[in-house]
Amino acid sequence: MSVAFTKEESAETAAETLLPDRAISPHPNLVTKAGLTALEAQMQEARAAYEAAATIDDVNEKRRQQAGPLRDVRYLSERLRTAQLMPEPASNEIVAFGSTVTFSRDDGRVQKYRIVGEDEADPKAGSISYVAPVARILMGKAVGDVVTVGDQELEVVAIS
Repeated sequence: MSVAFTKEESAETAAETLLPDRAISPHPNLVTKAGLTALEAQMQEARAAYEAAATIDDVNEKRRQQAGPLRDVRYLSERLRTAQLMPEPASNEIVAFGSTVTFSRDDGRVQKYRIVGEDEADPKAGSISYVAPVARILMGKAVGDVVTVGDQELEVVAIS
């Protein structure tokens, strides 16, 4: 029977609903308490969006609307399953996961970032992933230490 006489979706429509999975980082999934809470909230939002799309009558539109949330649910399920909740830094003596570090660059700029998990990182909001080159070089350093990143020197000014 020809596709024209069925309510089956076309191959083109089916392809629109098959979104590739979001890439999972090969690094350990370290998270702060706030990062874990954010992952849980994102999971609730993705499930709610998937369930809302389930109420759509048109099967093709339903699949299109569910594709994104379904992909997010798969990603977030894996990230929650592998999440390793890290304790708050024991002290402000050295830069560690969860620390907020202020450093000056040799061009005079002063920057301040909190070192967090990959899903929580947002440089514009003042947080960077622990696997970012700057974070990796700063980990274990103390106030006054100078490190080289590329062709720049950074000096640790404060740790909180």
